[in-house]
Amino acid sequence: MSFRQMEYLLAVVEEASFTRAAQRLSVSQPALSHQIRALERHVGHALLERLPDAVRLTPMGRAYLPHAIAALHSAEEALHVARPHGEMARIGLRIAALYSIALGIIPPAVQMWRRRYPDSHVELLEFGNSADLANLVSAGGVDVAVSAAPLHWDGPVRTLGREELVVVLAKDDPVAADGRRRVRLAELASRPWVLYTPDNGLAGVVAQACSTAGFIARPAVHTHHTSTAVQLAAAGLGPALVPRNMIEADFGGVQLEPDPPVHRELVAFTTTAEVPHISAFIDILAEHGAIRSRAVASPHPAKTLRRHRVSPGTPDGEG
Repeated sequence: MSFRQMEYLLAVVEEASFTRAAQRLSVSQPALSHQIRALERHVGHALLERLPDAVRLTPMGRAYLPHAIAALHSAEEALHVARPHGEMARIGLRIAALYSIALGIIPPAVQMWRRRYPDSHVELLEFGNSADLANLVSAGGVDVAVSAAPLHWDGPVRTLGREELVVVLAKDDPVAADGRRRVRLAELASRPWVLYTPDNGLAGVVAQACSTAGFIARPAVHTHHTSTAVQLAAAGLGPALVPRNMIEADFGGVQLEPDPPVHRELVAFTTTAEVPHISAFIDILAEHGAIRSRAVASPHPAKTLRRHRVSPGTPDGEG
């Protein structure tokens, strides 16, 4: 087992493609495949499921990946320690986030962070659900994770606010024809929907919202990525519930507010609240992230992370 093989595995997972991963790493695809299979032989289990049009982690791969990332992170930190003191002034920051948060909420905070620490190196890892993020944080693979609240997390947590979900429809959809701004989900019960695959945590959020409205949504198509759901719904394949922060001004469809509202609470969590640069970034995220205007009101807003155990039943998931 080598760090190179772990790097190759991470690249394939992030690109969801052997071809794109090989191009990114500047190696041949056969060489990449050979190294991945060598890693799988050493581990003793298949780590990747190779599908006709995609690549995804097996259950063993999902358990292994956070530890591989943590090992790579530790090796990188060891190199920093060995460098001259003058080169260590750079502040490194590793963030993990759900897909929709990485696209819609984190960029303003990272921009502010870079203004304050222009020499800082920032790495952002994107995942499909909060459970994977929690495993990665526990293994030491990242400094902080941003997601819906993970189940059973016993470390420091900072509430950031509520991420609102909206219904996306095609511009010519009859429900949106009268210029209305809200829609009851029950009005869309007979439609086929754009839904999420089970490994996307938003699948549970959508299922719960539809169940509350009195129906089970039947699928027109399932997709893993929230950005794809936006485009499919705008193209008329069916309604989709997506985080508002994913909607671009010219996305080509119509967004309506569900009545009653659908939302999920977002948090930042880490293994320690004592590291200054981690605490500083979470403060920036709370103040400058795109969710700041919808922050959950509190009579005594915390300025620091609190230790908090999330009880079973708390929404877990991606977007």
